[in-house]
Amino acid sequence: MGSSTPRRPATGRIAGALRGLALGSLACLLAACGGLPTGPATGNGSGEILGRSPRFVIYQPGPGDNLRSIASRFLGDEDRYWVIGDFNNIDEAQAGEPLAIPLKTLNPSGIYADYYQTVPILCYHRFGTVGGKMAVSAASFAAQLEWLARNDYHVIRLEQLMAYLEGGQPLPKRSVVITIDDGFESVHRYAFPLLRKYNMPATLFVYTDFIGGGEALSWPQLQELADSGLVDIQAHSKTHRNLLDRPPGLPEAAYRQQLQAEAQVPREVLERKLKKVKVRHFAYPYGDANEAVLEAMERNKYDMAVTVNPGGNAFFAQPLMLRRSMIYRDDSLTTFRAKLQVTQGTRKP
Repeated sequence: MGSSTPRRPATGRIAGALRGLALGSLACLLAACGGLPTGPATGNGSGEILGRSPRFVIYQPGPGDNLRSIASRFLGDEDRYWVIGDFNNIDEAQAGEPLAIPLKTLNPSGIYADYYQTVPILCYHRFGTVGGKMAVSAASFAAQLEWLARNDYHVIRLEQLMAYLEGGQPLPKRSVVITIDDGFESVHRYAFPLLRKYNMPATLFVYTDFIGGGEALSWPQLQELADSGLVDIQAHSKTHRNLLDRPPGLPEAAYRQQLQAEAQVPREVLERKLKKVKVRHFAYPYGDANEAVLEAMERNKYDMAVTVNPGGNAFFAQPLMLRRSMIYRDDSLTTFRAKLQVTQGTRKP
């Protein structure tokens, strides 16, 4: 199973919204808390509160209500509209059709009876028409971002994934992370304008020996990307060598010193050259890591590191061995969609 969970029809949705909670049970819960129907809502909303407890509100939207306005009213943040949408399995509120609004964090690990949530991390390299199969055209990248936006995917920041992996913060069911490796100038020329157009964040992993080179980003361009608030600059090693490669005859201690430099130097350089950049995440060159590499990551206190092993990341994923799916020039939208694994089944076919 590797696709998004279909939204339920709008009609009769309150029954689906209360998954696992019989309406009668919820009524008892509300009654125990002295929260049975309270009459017309107070505040800015035009709908009606049918009942509430410290954990839930049953709300009947009025004309003009939408998920964002309801989230702002009851959750204090309109950007948390997805909490209501995901719980009720809907994309939008309908006047007169009651909603269950969870007021407390529920199921932060995304585990359900027959599946669990996974978060895909997409891996791009360069953009435009030069660069072989690793170069995604601006038109294809735009089509992919448009598809994500149109199908209610939430492009989250990589750092948001850490709280989810620690079991403390739920994520929207259709969460996805965008990453870009290496530091080619085409990121600034083609990808950055599109990320701004769709207001979608991305993490850019750069290897510091490359910056300022012929096809690479310049330091001022990197600073501009970082200052935008949309692009998070993180480490992709110093030299981009395969960290598993150990020359014949090289002593173990010397090999580990090389790994230390590949982990330590890019962090120091990026944080020294770029204002307000804090390096906490690492992308392995060629996606490869071994025990010695992992020890270097831990010694240098990296929070998360990414491979190029495809698939989604569940709540139990190893933070230093996160999966990523490569996006290629010739990927069709159908192929792109297939790489967005947001659920994993728990039952055998």
